[in-house]
Amino acid sequence: MTETAASFLTQEAYDRLKAELEQLSGEGRIEIARKIEEAREEGDLKENGGYHAAREEQGKMEARIRQLQELLHNAVIGETPPDDGVVEPGMVVTVEMFGDKETFLLGNREIADDTDLQVFSEKSAMGAAINGRSVGETTSYEAPNGKTIEVKILKAKPYKA
Repeated sequence: MTETAASFLTQEAYDRLKAELEQLSGEGRIEIARKIEEAREEGDLKENGGYHAAREEQGKMEARIRQLQELLHNAVIGETPPDDGVVEPGMVVTVEMFGDKETFLLGNREIADDTDLQVFSEKSAMGAAINGRSVGETTSYEAPNGKTIEVKILKAKPYKA
């Protein structure tokens, strides 16, 4: 059995995910059961596209429920970090790597909800290297290919949903 590491979530993200879990576990399960039963009543299950689609939807929903349960069970709830220029989970960070600027959220992708913002975990190699550092600092980390990558922190602002 593997131990799952805790993930940082803001209180807002935690509340949003908890509401999603409650909806999927309650109304969502009732609705998908109704769809499956209606499709089952149509007859031959081998050639019943509606039945198979409903079962597939049920499988995806149950997977999401398990994912949310695991995430919420292992979450570390924190307030939005202070705007003090120190990199920590829940912040949008702009760094310079290889002469290019890259902006991303440090933390769990669930904090960013449905934005296009790229997310790096604080447990990733780069996330661990910059976590706790301040704007203006340069640090480095070892990439999976063994190369050392230098990163300069240009900005760090709390994420606002």
